[in-house]
Amino acid sequence: MRLADSRRRLRAAVICLALLLSLFGGRLLQLQGLDATAYATEAAKGRMTTVTIPATRGTITDRNGIALAATVDAFDITADQTLVQHPRATAAALAPVLRLPAAALEATLSGTRRFVYVAKGVSPDVWRRVRDLNLSGTDGLPGIFGEPTSRRTYPAGTVGANLVGFVGADGHGLGGVEYALDKSLAGTDGKITYERGPGGRRIPTGETVGRDAVPGRDVTLTIDRDIQWMAQQEIAAKVKETGAKSGTVIVMDPRTGDLLAVATAPTFDPANPGAAPEAARGNRALTEAYEPGSTGKVITASALIENGAVTPDTPIDVPNRLRRAGKTFKDFHDHPTQKLTYTGTLAKSSNIGTILAAEKLGLPRLYPYLKAFGVGTPTGLGLPGEASGAVLPPSRWSGTTGYTMAFGQGYSVNAVQMASVFATVANDGVRVAPRLVAARAGADGTMHATAPSPRTRVIRPATAQTVRLMLETVLGEGGTAPLARIAGYRVAGKTGTAQRFDPTCSCYRGFTMSFIGLAPVDKPRLVVAVTLQAPKSGIGGGSTGGPVFRDVMSFALQTLHIPPTGTRPPGLRIERN
Repeated sequence: MRLADSRRRLRAAVICLALLLSLFGGRLLQLQGLDATAYATEAAKGRMTTVTIPATRGTITDRNGIALAATVDAFDITADQTLVQHPRATAAALAPVLRLPAAALEATLSGTRRFVYVAKGVSPDVWRRVRDLNLSGTDGLPGIFGEPTSRRTYPAGTVGANLVGFVGADGHGLGGVEYALDKSLAGTDGKITYERGPGGRRIPTGETVGRDAVPGRDVTLTIDRDIQWMAQQEIAAKVKETGAKSGTVIVMDPRTGDLLAVATAPTFDPANPGAAPEAARGNRALTEAYEPGSTGKVITASALIENGAVTPDTPIDVPNRLRRAGKTFKDFHDHPTQKLTYTGTLAKSSNIGTILAAEKLGLPRLYPYLKAFGVGTPTGLGLPGEASGAVLPPSRWSGTTGYTMAFGQGYSVNAVQMASVFATVANDGVRVAPRLVAARAGADGTMHATAPSPRTRVIRPATAQTVRLMLETVLGEGGTAPLARIAGYRVAGKTGTAQRFDPTCSCYRGFTMSFIGLAPVDKPRLVVAVTLQAPKSGIGGGSTGGPVFRDVMSFALQTLHIPPTGTRPPGLRIERN
């Protein structure tokens, strides 16, 4: 019996052992065969990392191909905290290269996060220096990686900053052309997923999948960098000299509508926009609406001459005061009764003389001309924050509205719109909408010129030519802008000194002073518009804006090789005997 029991126990033990070996064998077979692919896949997943390949942002250039905004190669330095073996030592090695505090770096490198940014947008040279670092003979710094990216630069510095704009930390436009054309400039980011080893380095023979980035498209502006630079220098100096709140200069080709300069002061550094107040980062030439004052008399003169209500020699007796609609109107300076021609009312910038002349046409008939010249209509440039100004129809006028509109108050414009008014007169009465983008790249990178600006006949050529001759007397003897003269050139223009509406008090406080002119008078090629907001010194647009106009226009004429015409002015009379 005992022998039989022993044999039964032995057989049971053998069976159990066999079953156990069978289970181990089955599991081994499962590990080696059936689940091998799954485990390999899981292991590979743990070694895979995905990196965004940023698209190269399109370049913004001036009309001559000089870069105003460009993209350069850069690297984001990142870390896997779980792979950083010695955070303090690693931070000490990185600190002098990245020019960052070692304590802050140590905090960034310590922890269990698999991905943190150490530094963004460093140059390729800095990344190479980081990559070549080693601790205790190791190859590189464990857990420290470099991801290719790009960085926006502005080679021209502050030149054109308020027009070109700037980008945010995510690389997308936040102002100016950078914002307006962001979708085209930005392109489409790509992605790459690759396998990396235990030290975090990419395995050259490992699995890699990806999608190529699509670069952004280049843009060529109508701006001339050199003329833009000069305009900015001049307006910045005048703003400082007069203590003005701000100032703008527009340089425009009246034949094409091309903007050669749109300068603003104060300005900012687009590479460091956060260092400037928000107001300095906008484009005041478009975002700030103001009442033009006497520069608006050009619209009144165009309407009167076009309809034959007056001629340049029409006599106008200008008293010191004029009572209309329960209000007393006056000129900028007190004077005895003046015997002027209509030309003289422009040369001396007489509000009273302008009202008396406008009454010969009928004040409501000025309204369609204000609209035809572009008052209250967006410029079409498509830049952010534009204030298109406003003008009320006659049905909404008060008793005095028509009188104030005749001499440029009671409606509002932006600086580009007023430059366009004078450009229409310079272009023999044809209004060409302002244009900023000269060409854009297609999908293949080839540059294609943008369509010409829309053209609208506003006044007859003869009217425009007559108005230009009248405006030429503004710079002559007895006119308000002798400081705007340019030796050797025939120049026409108009001063403006308007009461300035201050939204902080909902009242008129201070002045808007301006001078807008064109040259040469008999063959106009350029318009320059200068505007100063709330200057604390200066007695009018002739003394403040005139010298800026003279210097900017002289520079632009020379830069574009525009010669004098050599003709002589006809000598229109401004006073009567």
